[in-house]
Amino acid sequence: MLNVFDVSDTLVDHIRSNCPDDIAIIAYYGSYAQGTATRRSDLDFFFIPATSHGYRASIQFIIDDISFDFWPISWERAERMASFQESQTTIIADCKLLYVRSDEDRERFMSLRDTISNVQENTRSMVEKAESELRNVYLHLYKLSRAGDSDNITFIRTEAHGVLTKVLHCLALLNRTYFTKGFGKNKEQILQLPLRPARLESLMHTIMQGCIANDILQACEQLTADTLELVLAEKEKHSSAPSYQDRMKGFYEEEKGVLDKIITACEMNDYDTAFFNAIHVQDEIARFLYFAETGQWPCNLTTDSAYQDIYRQVGLPELVVLLNSHDLSQLQAAVERLCSLLESYLRTKGVEINRFNNMEQFETFLKEKTAEMAKFV
Repeated sequence: MLNVFDVSDTLVDHIRSNCPDDIAIIAYYGSYAQGTATRRSDLDFFFIPATSHGYRASIQFIIDDISFDFWPISWERAERMASFQESQTTIIADCKLLYVRSDEDRERFMSLRDTISNVQENTRSMVEKAESELRNVYLHLYKLSRAGDSDNITFIRTEAHGVLTKVLHCLALLNRTYFTKGFGKNKEQILQLPLRPARLESLMHTIMQGCIANDILQACEQLTADTLELVLAEKEKHSSAPSYQDRMKGFYEEEKGVLDKIITACEMNDYDTAFFNAIHVQDEIARFLYFAETGQWPCNLTTDSAYQDIYRQVGLPELVVLLNSHDLSQLQAAVERLCSLLESYLRTKGVEINRFNNMEQFETFLKEKTAEMAKFV
């Protein structure tokens, strides 16, 4: 029986002899690293190139009917894995080193493991990553919904697989962890996650074993909805106190340009420009006000616009409902009123707005700003 570590030793010796300066790290992970290998298990190993020439060491081969993939991971990709931007965090966290070019390379690699721990400790960041991952589910749901009662079970299961894997990755992030085994081998870890939908196991069963398209779609939709509830609940826990001065600095000055563009469009009866900018600016202001109040950006996955409640509570005028291709005068008046009300409201919240009546005032401001900056040199 083939000893896979004889294969790795041969490759490492080859690297040492032929391109020792081009490879920074060689390591293995997976079943052999975890002690769960079977007689058909391959050795999951990778390397981090130190130079562009190092990428040429990549090779895929079969010995004694066992497949091997000696594949490169750039330092940049390794950093993405360590920061949970990619799902294979276990590759960096749990691998075992076979070869290290230098002490500096070892230190750099070990710092990636520190990154994993630091990111896991940042609950808020992990919740944001979970929300971002959940967004990727909706394309699969859309394709499933468009398929209707299709009898193309290959298509249905492929898209359902996309839903399930991304939801499970979302749940891992929500629990500030990563899967140590590949899908199909990680069910025990999945079902032990503290934060998980109550019906997770039964919904997984329908998605994985169902044969009726509509049943699979409904299970995917329900699993996504239940996971979204968990994400929103965790986001709510980490909302912070209102902070307008920092979060809204420079916001009004930037949005003023868009508001002026709408006014000009109304004066010129340019409905198309008014349409796109009025909807955009009302939503943008509402989102920023929500952020200023909670420290969280609104979730784009919900089917309501509850985040716009703050916009309305402040008493800012509704622009979208005033869009009328035959008469833009009401919209223009509302935008002019919005300019005044928003600036006044932000000032009451302590937001400094850089408004100057003439060039002399602006020049004085620049001199004062320069003097202030010089204090920190």
